[in-house]
Amino acid sequence: MAEPRSGWTYLMDMDGVLVHEEHLIPGADKLVAELAEQGTPFLVLTNNSIYTPRDLRARLHRTGLDVPEASIWTSALATARFLDSQRPNGSAFVIGEAGLTTALHEIGYVLTDRDPDYVVLGETRTYSFTAITTAIRLVALGARFIATNPDATGPSLAGPLPATGAVAALIERATGHAPYFVGKPNPLMMRSALNALGAHSENTLMIGDRMDTDVRSGLEAGLRTILVLTGISNRDTAERFPYRPSRIIESVAELVGHTDEPFPKH
Repeated sequence: MAEPRSGWTYLMDMDGVLVHEEHLIPGADKLVAELAEQGTPFLVLTNNSIYTPRDLRARLHRTGLDVPEASIWTSALATARFLDSQRPNGSAFVIGEAGLTTALHEIGYVLTDRDPDYVVLGETRTYSFTAITTAIRLVALGARFIATNPDATGPSLAGPLPATGAVAALIERATGHAPYFVGKPNPLMMRSALNALGAHSENTLMIGDRMDTDVRSGLEAGLRTILVLTGISNRDTAERFPYRPSRIIESVAELVGHTDEPFPKH
């Protein structure tokens, strides 16, 4: 891949890269501050569709990270942008939280259970059997099935919680219609983030903690990728995949002071 023409643009996963279970990962605050001070374009990405960027900014601020609202990109925002490009001013039956419903309202979508263009499934901590039943019936009647992300489970202090991917599988099994997943590992998530920044793939890197979502989606979108070992993947599990990140580092702390040259020349 060619060297960037004019500096780097940074895309960074949130959980496992900058924070871990509501705690700051050491060095993350310094990295974000350095990027902001240098005027380096960056976005913090998350497959979680529950929260709005404003909510996430407040959550990150409590950990000690000062991330502007405009620098947060969620699967809900990516889903809204995708739907706006496919069917502007459409309608949807939505299962999800404020992060998703707000994003759809902001692009002019009508949320309804009467003959919607789409059934849009996002993440919520209170999945309703009634709402899932409605979604199944609407998809069976012809509504197009979209899901924000394929993650089967989400973390909680008590253990794993069923997430969007698991509920999507239930609806797919009941209807015979598979959803279109917008979030990682779909490279569409990366491309929508690039478009939001007005950036180009050859100048952009993706930092993540998962080979199967972060590195894969970055690779498929034509980005350089950096795997950090502060989350899901480790060096051994990374070796099992048929693709490799551009670089593996222990944590984002290693990039502090080197954001203008994140790939050392040997």
